[in-house]
Order: sequence, then C-alpha cells, then structure tokens
Amino acid sequence: MTNTFLTREEIIELTSRKQPKKQAETLRKNGIPFFTNAAGYPVVSRSVLERNHRPYPPR
Repeated sequence: MTNTFLTREEIIELTSRKQPKKQAETLRKNGIPFFTNAAGYPVVSRSVLERNHRPYPPR
C-alpha cells in the first residue's frame, strides 16, 4: 500500500465526519480537491494537502 492518498481514518480525522457524503460536503466547503471512488468514498491526494500546507503566521 502506498501513501499517495489519505486513509479513510485520516479523512474522518480531517473532516470530523464518518459518512462519506458528509465528508465530501466538508471537503468541498474547505476547497479540498477530491474524487469519489466506486464505493462512494471521497479520495484525497496526500500531495494536495502537503503542497497547500501553510503554517499559521507568528503572533
């Protein structure tokens, strides 16, 4: 298995949602690109999140 995509557990952690439709809704609202696999689960590329990671500015 590769680390190309987030695991289902990581998507639950990211979205705070367990239902695939709710996960997709949350991903859309947050502008996180994903596709839906044949089983109906959202699939998120790990590289998308790593590329867009920006640390919070210092206070």
